[in-house]
Amino acid sequence: MTKTILITGTSSGYGKATAEHFLLNGWNVIATMRRPAPEVLGGESGRLRVLPLDVTDPTSIAALIDAAGPIDVLVNNAGVGGVGAFEAMPMSLIRQLIETNTIGVMAMCQAVIPRMRERGAGTIVNVTSSVALGEFPLAAAYTASKWAVEGFSGSLAHELGYFGVRVKLVEPGYAPTTRFGANAIVPLEDLLPGDYATFAEPILEAFATPAMTTQESDVAQAVWAAVHDTAGQLRFPAGADALALAQAR
Repeated sequence: MTKTILITGTSSGYGKATAEHFLLNGWNVIATMRRPAPEVLGGESGRLRVLPLDVTDPTSIAALIDAAGPIDVLVNNAGVGGVGAFEAMPMSLIRQLIETNTIGVMAMCQAVIPRMRERGAGTIVNVTSSVALGEFPLAAAYTASKWAVEGFSGSLAHELGYFGVRVKLVEPGYAPTTRFGANAIVPLEDLLPGDYATFAEPILEAFATPAMTTQESDVAQAVWAAVHDTAGQLRFPAGADALALAQAR
């Protein structure tokens, strides 16, 4: 029987690559986007459905769960970026990061858990970031939003394991080809007051020409490995830089 995976945030980047990977490997895919655009995934087909979702809106989540029907795997990939000096970040921006990257993940998990628990089967994959593997400057609030998901997922894995439901973490490294910068709520240059621009200059230069990076395909393959893991592994670093950080820790 063909299995079904629901992936959030599939309009570009890691989510799009993951949807394409599972489609190529014979799965049914439910791809979600805030503004559905099936053409980015080649158009809807017998195995691909593209549905609207705003992970910060309970009504949107409820409508999605009703429309999706039974799913075998949930991948929480949707998220927003936010980098800059912490002292310059408005609390409204910090709340938006937490609301999308943390509460959005929790809300999606809570929406699918009852059905998975009743079936005694299912997998939840939460996509975080390599900020959970190392300490990066100019990313304090964003890091907080991702570290919260790491702790949440570890606890939830124990809680749901009793019912046959598995929880996994995929930790992507830095991918210059993704739209992380474009997805930032506030442009970086607006969050570097005073002497921070001088502090940030060598950091931004390093990110412009990184020694190791993550490809979108690395994340898709890590999600695939997490879904098919039978050894009880919780964390799956994705990309050469994330793997190096994980080994260093």
